[in-house]
This record gives sequence, C-alpha cells and structure tokens, in this order.
Amino acid sequence: MIGRGFSDPLDEATVAELRERARRCRGAVLTMTTLADSGHPGGSFSSMEMLLALYHFARLRPSEPGWPERDRVVVSHGHVSPGVYSSLADAGFFEMEDLVAHFRQAGSPFEGHVARGVPGVEWTTGNLGQGLSAGLGFAFGSRMTGTAWHTFVAMSDAEQNKGQVAEARRAAAKYELVDVTAIVDVNDAQISGPAHVVMPVHIREDWEADGWDVVEVDGHDFREVYGALREAVADKSRPRAILARTHMGWPVSFMTDRFEYHGRALTSDEYVRAMAELGLPDELERYRELRTRPVGTERLDISPPRAHVAAGQPRTYTREKDVDDRGAWGSALRDVAEANADVPIAVFDCDLMESVRTEGYAKARPQLFLEFGVAESNTATCSGALSIVPGVVSIWADFGVFGIDEVYNQQRLNDINHASLKLVVTHCGLDVGEDGKTHHCLDYVGALRAFFGWKAIVPGDPNQTDRAVRWALGEPGNACIAVGRSKLPVILDAGGRPFFGDGYEFRYGAIEWPREGEDAVILAMGTVAPSCVNAADTLAREGLRVGVGVVACPLELEHFGMERAADAPLLLTAEDHNVRSGLGSCVADWLADNGRVTRLVRLGADRYETSGSAKDLLRSAGLDAEGIAGAVRGALVEAR
Repeated sequence: MIGRGFSDPLDEATVAELRERARRCRGAVLTMTTLADSGHPGGSFSSMEMLLALYHFARLRPSEPGWPERDRVVVSHGHVSPGVYSSLADAGFFEMEDLVAHFRQAGSPFEGHVARGVPGVEWTTGNLGQGLSAGLGFAFGSRMTGTAWHTFVAMSDAEQNKGQVAEARRAAAKYELVDVTAIVDVNDAQISGPAHVVMPVHIREDWEADGWDVVEVDGHDFREVYGALREAVADKSRPRAILARTHMGWPVSFMTDRFEYHGRALTSDEYVRAMAELGLPDELERYRELRTRPVGTERLDISPPRAHVAAGQPRTYTREKDVDDRGAWGSALRDVAEANADVPIAVFDCDLMESVRTEGYAKARPQLFLEFGVAESNTATCSGALSIVPGVVSIWADFGVFGIDEVYNQQRLNDINHASLKLVVTHCGLDVGEDGKTHHCLDYVGALRAFFGWKAIVPGDPNQTDRAVRWALGEPGNACIAVGRSKLPVILDAGGRPFFGDGYEFRYGAIEWPREGEDAVILAMGTVAPSCVNAADTLAREGLRVGVGVVACPLELEHFGMERAADAPLLLTAEDHNVRSGLGSCVADWLADNGRVTRLVRLGADRYETSGSAKDLLRSAGLDAEGIAGAVRGALVEAR
C-alpha cells in the first residue's frame, strides 16, 4: 500500500500497485490527447514513473493542496501536462474523469502546459529551462521561513542545453541547497529527432562539474526511481540530480522511441491499437459526451501574497545637494529592513550591488543577500518563485537592460504565475550616459505594458522614490520601480519646499501637480520631471502658464488627473524612454479610449544615441529644460 514519505524501501505489493496505476494513467493520457486532438503523449509516457513516484510519495496533502509545509514539486518540461495531471488525479488531487474529459478545452483549468491553479501544480511552466530556477526559489523559501520542505524538480533532457539550467545548477551548489533534487527524463527524443543529434549535451558531466551528486537509474523501474529519490532526500551533503533513462512512448510498441509522438496526438486507429496493447478499453466516445458537460474541477486561488511590512520613517531630501534615485532606493531599503527585523527580505544581485545601491543591505543582512553573478535568467525566475512563498519579500535589483530586456520571457512567466516580485531597475534611459546605446534601456515601460499584471513605477525625484519603495515592498503582486543613473535636483513646490516631502503619500496611479497652468500641460515621467518643472518656471517668467503633472504610474493613469490634463489646449508628454511605447503612448490611448480631443505632443527618445554624458544626451534628444520649454513654445506658436 502506498504511503507518504521516502522512508522504507518499496515492497512487491506497492511496486505492483504502482505499475497498475502507471498503466491506467497512460491510458488516460492517450484518451485525453486523442480527444483533444493535440498534446504530448510521448514524453508523458516516458516521464510517468518519475511523476507517479513524486506525487504519491512526496509530503503532499491532496485534500489540502496549499498546505504550508508541503514538499514542492516543479515540473520544468511543462508539455508533459497529460502525465502530470493524470498522476495528480491518480494521487487524489481531483477526479481523473473530469481531467480526461476537459483536457485542453477552453475554460478548463487543464491547459496544454502545466499551470498554477490546477491543484498540485506549483509553478506554470512550458518555456523550457526555467523549472530548476523556480525550484531554487522554493528552496530558498524553505530556508528563509524555517519550514523544512523538500523541493523536487522534474526535467527533460533536451532542456539541459539551456544556459539558464547551468545558471541554476551553479547557484544551488554555491548556496548548498541540499533540499533540492532534480530528476531528468533522459529519453533522447525531442521534436526534431534524437536529442543527441539535435544538440549534443554531456548531461552527467555538466551536473557534476557544477557541484551536484549524480546518479543514473532505469526511469521505468519504480524500485530504482523511488530508491534514488529516497537517497536524495536523506543526503544532506549536496544537491542531487537523478538521470532517469527512459524511452519515448514506452511501452506501446509503435510509439516507443518514435520522436514524432513527442507532440502529436494519436489518430483514432492508433488510439485503438495503443489501448489494446495496454489492455484498456476504448473510452473515446464516452469521454466525447462528457466533454459537452461543465468542468467540475475549480482553479485554485493563486492571488499573490501580501507581506506584512512596516514602511518605516520616510526620508526627505532637500535642495542642499542632488541625490540619485537609485541612492534613495538603497536608503529606503535599509530603513525598511531595520523596521522589519523579523521579516525575511531577500535581495538578489547580479554583480552590481554598488551600482544598484544594495551594498549597504548586503553588509547589514548578508544571509538574505543572494549574489547570483551575471546570471540574469536564473535570477529572474528564482526571485519570482521565491516571491510567492508566504511571508517572504523577494527583491531583485539590476540595470534596466538586464532586469527587463534580457529576461523578458522570464518576467512574462512571473506575470503568468501571479508572482509578487519587487523589481528595481536602475540605469534606465539615456541617463545611463557614457555606457552607450547597448545599455540605454529605452523600453522599461513598453515591455511591462505588454503584460497584464505588472505595476510600473517611474518616480520623479529622490523623495518620490523613497515613498514609492516603502509602498511597493508591502504590496502584493509584481511591481517594477525604474530609475535612472544620475543625481537629480529635488522637485520643489511653488513655495520652495520639497514637493514630495513631508505629508506626501505615494498612491499608485496618482498624477501629482507641482505646477499649475492652463495654457499648456506637461505630463512628465521619471528622470526628466525636474527639467519639466524648470521648463515651466522659465515659461512662467515669459507669461505662459504651464502645468506640470508628474506621472509615476504610466500603466494606470488616474482618471481625474487625466481629465484635468486633457482640458488644456496643449498637452505634452516628456520621458527618458522610447517615444513610441512609453508614457506618450499610454496617454494617447487614454485620450482615444475616453473620447477626449486635445493637441498631443510626445517628447522622448526617437533613436539610439551614442556614448556621452547624460546631460549632453538628454539635450540632444530635446529632453533638457531648454528643449522642453522650446517644444512648448513651438507647439503654442503652431496652434495659433
């Protein structure tokens, strides 16, 4: 009889029971993929023994899938969802009949690649190479919360070619994540043919070179698979990788070692033949009728967790000296850490701590500062997975080109997974200056705009940065704070006091007005906001009344503030960003969606610039105070 935990060796009765369960699950895989006329039966067959072993013996509670102390099982090769789902159903997480009838059906939780929301699925995967990184995130969560769960990561052999897998292996070895076990389905088959032909990879040697213990087993032998998992859980010396040698499509004769069945459902005739070989009845028509009925399995709530974090005492910067927003971020981080001594606040770094101003935190809380080197793909996924562990605040600070551009796919998966990552990207825009066009991140808003759940915060000066950081660290969901490189003057109100100083409270979406005016309105985002205020002051001395609204949240424009801006006869947007995809585009969309008509002029970067000082590059792009004032004058002249 199957019991939870990898404690005792398997007896003959349990092995026989597992083999029977595997036979029935393989039949379910064939029925659901044939019914849906799509899916991945071949890999589901080769991974079946490892999946059943994981979902039957890991410390899980099928009746309580969110049990906080559960082991975490991540399936990196998410295309084997038929095998994953059937194993979960067999373990009691939901009804097998409901799964088979509604696999890959619109509105069903049983998607074509494994997805959170299905009971038992910890992380949505399918983009190969990310699962091990997610597993590391969960393992760090176990360590930081003091909860002793084990993390298992099931993988394919083809994805071992991915660079992110190597990044994750090295990080696991460096941080001695001995409670992580990887098990790799080595079936030597992928879409285009044998894996060793498509791209040769020295799988065992690579894992060993990166500091892992490696064992090889017959992946279709329950005794060997279970025994290797049992030894891995007991071994506390280093992380272990299990290479499970399998056969694509086994044990159906015409499917075995045929890579065409990696991603092709069987024809009706093939289905009948395969089910006969498995000794199972043809149930296709019965399930075809069940598919017309409502799905019974409900998606789990995967809303991002909220960490209970005290904001601490805000700092107020004055005009005595200019301060860079990245410096204000680093100071706010240390303040919040001091105010929350008992909260695990993990900060990830990619060899840039001094530049992104996290060196102070690294010294204050070294056990929670994770240095991953130049391995951004692994960092993005690992920090995202850690962020869904209740009670943990997960932060990654990096340059814009690395934290957004280089890892667009990983941040997309963090969005899909409803993560709660706090991403702080510095060195955004032309303000990066001398590093040149390769490092001028000009699409930090545009990239996030393509997602559905990310919040984007682009503060206007150090004081707004300070308040935004304190707000964001206590909020659920993914949030990106994007700042530049240079020191900025503090924005003052009309009376000469810090506009975002004492009494200011950050509100997501709000448009703040340091200057009033009816002749024209400038909506300013980020680094150029102080220059916009200076431009308005210059124009005021010429008799022009120009309002300035600081927009820190371009993806959620406050309706009242936008109505106010749209009332002006001339509306300009100014941003150190690609003029085609940032604030200007967000404002244009708002005007169109709300039926408002006004003259709109968009100021921003319209080309790649060369190396040079930030001051010179912004002047070249017309984003200094003089250029902005000139744009207002020119537009007003044209309007007349």
